Amino acid sequence: MSPRARAVLAAALTLVLCAACLRLGVWQWQRWRASALEWERFARATDVLQPLGARTLEEVALYQRVSVAGRLDGAHQFLIDNRSYRGRPGYEVLTPLTRADGRVLLVDRGWVAFTGSRARLPEVGLDTPATVTLSGRAAQLPSAGLASGRAAPRPADPWPKVTSFPRPSELAQALGVPLGARILLLDADAPFGLVRDWQPPGMSPLRHLAYAIQWWCFAALALIVWAVPGLKRVARRD
Repeated sequence: MSPRARAVLAAALTLVLCAACLRLGVWQWQRWRASALEWERFARATDVLQPLGARTLEEVALYQRVSVAGRLDGAHQFLIDNRSYRGRPGYEVLTPLTRADGRVLLVDRGWVAFTGSRARLPEVGLDTPATVTLSGRAAQLPSAGLASGRAAPRPADPWPKVTSFPRPSELAQALGVPLGARILLLDADAPFGLVRDWQPPGMSPLRHLAYAIQWWCFAALALIVWAVPGLKRVARRD
């Protein structure tokens, strides 16, 4: 390959690499803006506590704080696997709450640590009065980044059933009752809870912004690596 052909190829590859890095930076920038809005909405939703009344969680704004009364079913709970807290592996505990009209919603009571053995599940039992009133915020079930990370609760497993990023329909089938698409994230000061430090889903906005800047720096670096040898050759000729 002639020197001219190599130079053209190097320029073309540099342009392609720069375009890819710029596009990835724009993508992370867009995710930063969307994530910032999501975190702002999450923070604003704590301002007012509304009684849920006869509504479902799907009928209130996402992250809205609500109060709801019912009976907690400690005998039929789910352990959501692959949930970490401050770098420690563990589970999130979903407990059914049966409302006065018979409808059931799932309450996320918080996080418990992994015991060190899959054969020994953490103790999540609870003894509750006939009726409790709980407060929390309406939220979606935790979602996996890849479909391969999902594992529905197995019918043959005893309660509490371990599951990984399940769909609402899979939890409803295991319980044998209809369920909505949302769950209740129990307030930090509500009873019957575990470790609770709720945040919006996904990465923090600042991480998306940092990734955007990183990709744009890669684009600039590629241009520098391509341009500097050429400038040196021109300087030597002079």
